[in-house]
Amino acid sequence: MSDPYDPPEDPLVVLHEDHELLVVDKPAGLLSVPGKGAHLADCLLSRVQEAFPTALLVHRLDRDTSGVMVYGLTPHAQRHLGLQFEKRGTKKTYVARLAGRLEPKTGTVDLPLIVDWPNRPLQKVCHETGKPALTEWRVVKADDDESRVKLMPKSGRSHQLRVHTLSLGHPILGDPLYAPETAARYPRMMLHAEELRLRHPDGGRGMTFRAKAPF
Repeated sequence: MSDPYDPPEDPLVVLHEDHELLVVDKPAGLLSVPGKGAHLADCLLSRVQEAFPTALLVHRLDRDTSGVMVYGLTPHAQRHLGLQFEKRGTKKTYVARLAGRLEPKTGTVDLPLIVDWPNRPLQKVCHETGKPALTEWRVVKADDDESRVKLMPKSGRSHQLRVHTLSLGHPILGDPLYAPETAARYPRMMLHAEELRLRHPDGGRGMTFRAKAPF
């Protein structure tokens, strides 16, 4: 990431808290976990642990993505939630604004992904060495300039939604890595984790957490 790291100063937004779970709304532009070096130490995990010292990492969102993130407040909760993510037990819905008019109204991208080593952290489609990745989409509204879509990843590969929408010819607007030509025109990457459905680590009941997209 060549651009300087200038994380937002937004206060922590807690969506839910109980004896096992903490759910927050991550701002765009803030790393989920610390990067390499002191200048990349500020991250959502460190901010969360300041307020909730027992909070444990379960999953990540890209720096430029905002939205719903869950933490375990006990080692049991972290394991339970981690297994749900690993075994596709969670359901995630993202909102994105894409370049151009995406057609048809609904569809699926089934393309394997792998890190693009010479250009990391970029990822790429590779049918030989890529890991399976599946994304469903639904267009909410569209014109010739852009499409507002719901994206439902069925796997959790790095940059999955960013590369899959790019492969459709409709990259996410404001994406500094995969659509840099649009980044100057938008204040942020137009990708937000709107909804997360999971089972509570204590008793297994289904829960849904939502954070409205700020764009």
